[in-house]
Amino acid sequence: MSEVELDAEQISAITAYVDIQAPPPGPTAHVIFGTNQEVPATIVAERFHAGLAPIVILTGGINRHNGIVEAHMFKRLLAENGVPESAIRYEDQSANTWQNVEYSLEYIRAAVASGLPVTAVSKWYHRRTIHCLRTFAPELTEIYGITWEPIYSDTPVTRDNWPSHPDGRRRVLREWQEVSRRVADGTFAGVNLVDGVWQ
Repeated sequence: MSEVELDAEQISAITAYVDIQAPPPGPTAHVIFGTNQEVPATIVAERFHAGLAPIVILTGGINRHNGIVEAHMFKRLLAENGVPESAIRYEDQSANTWQNVEYSLEYIRAAVASGLPVTAVSKWYHRRTIHCLRTFAPELTEIYGITWEPIYSDTPVTRDNWPSHPDGRRRVLREWQEVSRRVADGTFAGVNLVDGVWQ
């Protein structure tokens, strides 16, 4: 599929399908999904200081590309940006998105029990984050999304350039194909964006 030509209508439909952006209207528990890129920590630190991220849940074990422990990197960056340890929960063993949620589930459930909705903080096209949250925690009737543009080959992957970005094209198409397939075969719970929130 990455080699096939996509017309403007297909590109628009794929972009809309994978885009998880759904900003929360108030304070939520923020789940940072594992990555070796530092942007999510900056975003969440700003939101913490604005009173919008009272609980921060960090995920990510050893990154296969550079060997860092993702959750530890986030924890250090948050501390450097003035986020107290009391606001942070983390798991540092996961190797993929599925495990990001599975291994941090107790923290997610504790946040929900305390009355906080949940916000996924992830790459803008990483729709599996929303499905994994809903699959593992069906009690999450509302899930929000805060997104960022990852950098590959020194260039951000954006909603506009992904079809011509070599790494972006491959990653966005893979996300669209895999999530569609897993929703269809029932291994991912279905979700839809309704009135600005994933339900």
